Amino acid sequence: MNITKEQYERIADCFPRQRGNVSLDNRQVLNAILYVVENGCKWRRLPKEFGNWHTIYTRMNRWSKNGVLAKIFERLQRERLIAVKIKVLSLDSTIIKVHPDGTGA
Repeated sequence: MNITKEQYERIADCFPRQRGNVSLDNRQVLNAILYVVENGCKWRRLPKEFGNWHTIYTRMNRWSKNGVLAKIFERLQRERLIAVKIKVLSLDSTIIKVHPDGTGA
Protein backbone atom coordinates (compact mmCIF):
# COMPACT_ATOMS: atom_id res chain seq x y z
CA MET A 1 0.00 0.00 0.00
CA ASN A 2 1.46 3.26 -1.11
CA ILE A 3 -0.51 6.47 -1.63
CA THR A 4 0.51 8.44 -4.71
CA LYS A 5 0.47 12.22 -4.92
CA GLU A 6 -2.74 12.16 -6.99
CA GLN A 7 -4.47 9.88 -4.49
CA TYR A 8 -3.30 12.06 -1.61
CA GLU A 9 -4.88 15.12 -3.23
CA ARG A 10 -8.29 13.38 -3.04
CA ILE A 11 -8.02 13.03 0.77
CA ALA A 12 -5.80 16.01 1.64
CA ASP A 13 -8.60 17.90 3.39
CA CYS A 14 -8.72 15.22 6.14
CA PHE A 15 -5.25 16.09 7.38
CA PRO A 16 -4.42 18.88 9.81
CA ARG A 17 -2.49 21.81 8.37
CA GLN A 18 1.25 21.46 8.85
CA ARG A 19 2.96 24.30 10.67
CA GLY A 20 6.50 25.10 11.64
CA ASN A 21 9.64 23.19 10.69
CA VAL A 22 8.28 19.86 9.44
CA SER A 23 10.70 17.24 8.17
CA LEU A 24 8.06 14.81 6.83
CA ASP A 25 4.92 15.74 4.95
CA ASN A 26 1.58 14.10 5.73
CA ARG A 27 1.71 11.79 2.70
CA GLN A 28 5.08 10.35 3.79
CA VAL A 29 3.75 9.74 7.29
CA LEU A 30 0.60 8.09 5.93
CA ASN A 31 2.66 5.79 3.70
CA ALA A 32 4.81 4.82 6.70
CA ILE A 33 1.69 4.05 8.77
CA LEU A 34 0.31 1.94 5.93
CA TYR A 35 3.64 0.09 5.74
CA VAL A 36 3.44 -0.80 9.45
CA VAL A 37 -0.20 -1.87 9.08
CA GLU A 38 0.50 -4.01 6.02
CA ASN A 39 3.68 -5.69 7.27
CA GLY A 40 2.99 -5.81 11.00
CA CYS A 41 6.46 -4.58 11.85
CA LYS A 42 7.51 -2.60 14.89
CA TRP A 43 7.88 1.15 14.58
CA ARG A 44 11.63 0.89 15.19
CA ARG A 45 11.92 -1.46 12.20
CA LEU A 46 10.54 1.01 9.66
CA PRO A 47 12.88 1.25 6.65
CA LYS A 48 15.04 4.37 6.70
CA GLU A 49 13.44 5.72 3.50
CA PHE A 50 10.30 6.61 5.51
CA GLY A 51 12.24 8.84 7.89
CA ASN A 52 12.66 8.88 11.65
CA TRP A 53 10.37 6.24 13.17
CA HIS A 54 9.78 8.29 16.33
CA THR A 55 8.56 11.31 14.36
CA ILE A 56 6.15 9.09 12.44
CA TYR A 57 4.92 7.35 15.60
CA THR A 58 4.41 10.65 17.42
CA ARG A 59 2.34 12.11 14.59
CA MET A 60 0.31 8.89 14.22
CA ASN A 61 -0.38 8.89 17.97
CA ARG A 62 -1.51 12.54 17.87
CA TRP A 63 -3.77 11.85 14.85
CA SER A 64 -5.24 8.83 16.60
CA LYS A 65 -6.09 10.78 19.76
CA ASN A 66 -7.65 13.65 17.77
CA GLY A 67 -9.79 11.36 15.58
CA VAL A 68 -7.89 12.36 12.44
CA LEU A 69 -6.62 8.82 11.76
CA ALA A 70 -10.11 7.31 11.86
CA LYS A 71 -11.34 9.99 9.44
CA ILE A 72 -8.38 9.32 7.11
CA PHE A 73 -8.99 5.56 6.98
CA GLU A 74 -12.71 6.07 6.48
CA ARG A 75 -12.03 8.43 3.60
CA LEU A 76 -9.43 6.08 2.08
CA GLN A 77 -12.02 3.32 1.97
CA ARG A 78 -14.85 5.58 0.77
CA GLU A 79 -12.66 6.86 -2.09
CA ARG A 80 -11.67 3.23 -2.79
CA LEU A 81 -7.97 4.00 -2.53
CA ILE A 82 -7.32 1.09 -0.18
CA ALA A 83 -9.36 -1.82 1.10
CA VAL A 84 -8.69 -2.78 4.70
CA LYS A 85 -9.63 -6.32 5.56
CA ILE A 86 -8.96 -8.02 8.89
CA LYS A 87 -7.73 -11.54 8.16
CA VAL A 88 -6.47 -12.66 11.55
CA LEU A 89 -7.52 -11.76 15.05
CA SER A 90 -5.33 -12.92 17.89
CA LEU A 91 -5.81 -12.60 21.63
CA ASP A 92 -2.95 -13.18 24.00
CA SER A 93 -3.73 -14.45 27.48
CA THR A 94 -1.39 -11.85 28.98
CA ILE A 95 -3.77 -9.05 28.03
CA ILE A 96 -7.04 -10.69 29.05
CA LYS A 97 -7.99 -10.16 32.67
CA VAL A 98 -9.77 -12.97 34.49
CA HIS A 99 -12.30 -12.27 37.19
CA PRO A 100 -11.01 -13.39 40.63
CA ASP A 101 -13.79 -16.03 40.75
CA GLY A 102 -12.48 -17.52 37.50
CA THR A 103 -9.08 -18.49 38.92
CA GLY A 104 -10.46 -21.68 40.48
CA ALA A 105 -10.30 -20.93 44.21
